[in-house]
Amino acid sequence: MRNQEERPVLKSGIWYTVSSVAIRAVAIITSPIYTAMLTTADYGIANTFNSWIEIFNIFTCLCVVYSIGRAKIDYKDRFDEYLSSLQGLSSSFAAFVLILAILFRKQISARIGYEVPLVLVLFVYLVVYPSVEYMLQKCRYEYRYKTNILISLITCVGTVFFSILLMILWSDRRYFGKIIGSILTTFLLGVWFYIRILKNGKKFYVKEYWIYALKFGLPMIPHALALVVLAQIDRIMIKRLCSDSDAGLYIYGYGFATLLMIFTNAIGQAWLPWFNEELAEGHKESIRFYQKKLVLLGAVLTIGFVTLAPEALMLLAPRGRDYWVSKWVVPPVALGALAQYFYTNYVNVELFRKKTPIIAASSILAAVVNFGLNAVFIPRFGYIAAAYTTFASYLFLMLFHYIATRFVLKEKLYADLFMFLAMVAVTGICLVITLFYQNVTDGETYRYTPIVRYGIMIVTLGVFAIARRHDIMLLFSYIKTRFFRKGTQA
Repeated sequence: MRNQEERPVLKSGIWYTVSSVAIRAVAIITSPIYTAMLTTADYGIANTFNSWIEIFNIFTCLCVVYSIGRAKIDYKDRFDEYLSSLQGLSSSFAAFVLILAILFRKQISARIGYEVPLVLVLFVYLVVYPSVEYMLQKCRYEYRYKTNILISLITCVGTVFFSILLMILWSDRRYFGKIIGSILTTFLLGVWFYIRILKNGKKFYVKEYWIYALKFGLPMIPHALALVVLAQIDRIMIKRLCSDSDAGLYIYGYGFATLLMIFTNAIGQAWLPWFNEELAEGHKESIRFYQKKLVLLGAVLTIGFVTLAPEALMLLAPRGRDYWVSKWVVPPVALGALAQYFYTNYVNVELFRKKTPIIAASSILAAVVNFGLNAVFIPRFGYIAAAYTTFASYLFLMLFHYIATRFVLKEKLYADLFMFLAMVAVTGICLVITLFYQNVTDGETYRYTPIVRYGIMIVTLGVFAIARRHDIMLLFSYIKTRFFRKGTQA
């Protein structure tokens, strides 16, 4: 990175990562409260509702959010106008869908398995929910990381507060309180940001902007739906093919594994604005150089998460022994998160080149693989099988996007072999660590398995530290120089 650019990128990246982990830590710390107040069945019902939000949001927001990164370059001097018009497009269509949902509320209720009041809450929420993401994206591309962090912090704390309060008030239907509490803060923020974005841009409809956004968004709907299939459809299928309780166990283990995604997504979101600028200026070597280091960082984080999983889940649910068995979900989901982290590099290129149909085609193929594997293996092996089918599907997705970028777009940007070898190596190490996931009830055997797991992790990280000692020393030196040296401006 050039000196004028590297500081805001690194600084925002560090703060995005730290804040994202801190915010997620709040959710983790409060997790024992949820497990104590909710049965595994209620936990599954409450969290499966979020899956329906993700699914319906794909259609109501038209996926136009994917256009923002490129629009920041193409409409640099009219960015606020573009965001305002973008919001007008998505909210108009969401309001139309809301009217349809009111008319067919009973049919939708029967289809998704939630009472009519929750169906109406769902579609009202989707009218303003995208405005929060638009504001987050605006702050991210303008390197206003403090505002971005504040929004995320308010959302996190508000969600925890209202969820607990409403679960207490609705003690006879605590899953209902958990659902409303989980979306209330975001809904209020969405209303506020809707007004602010419209006030700043002063444009509700601009034909040029709507056409531009739709050219990005409509082809991305299949892609986004495929991602939801990969990330959410498993819990819906578990709920229907197994039980609400199994869905709750799966979601609990999946939730811990997604802490890894908090790290990787924060890194990726901080990287993306700089990546777009560098690629626009043709600085491919710079992108390749730093991306290799991010690959190694993701690999190290994944190994750490898989090692810590059994003890972490026990600490998070000290009185909920029924939840501890969900540790078996963590390793394959964490590996899937790593594959997702890797394939996003290829998606970034496809988005920059405005080749959204290619993104959709690759993602649909992976979604078909996921659905098929789930249909075959969940009835036979239960909810844990869904974690492995998710991992397999993300691997397919990584491969598909690599083929699309490398051979269709003919873009040679990354150290592809290095990335795939890292994926293979981390998978092997994590599967070995999983062999030492004995149950607590195994008595004497359990005493020694954590020692073996942590030993494998320490040896692996030691080898990594020795092999990459120059990069590690350079990173610490950079941070010390840029952030702690006396006389350095903030």
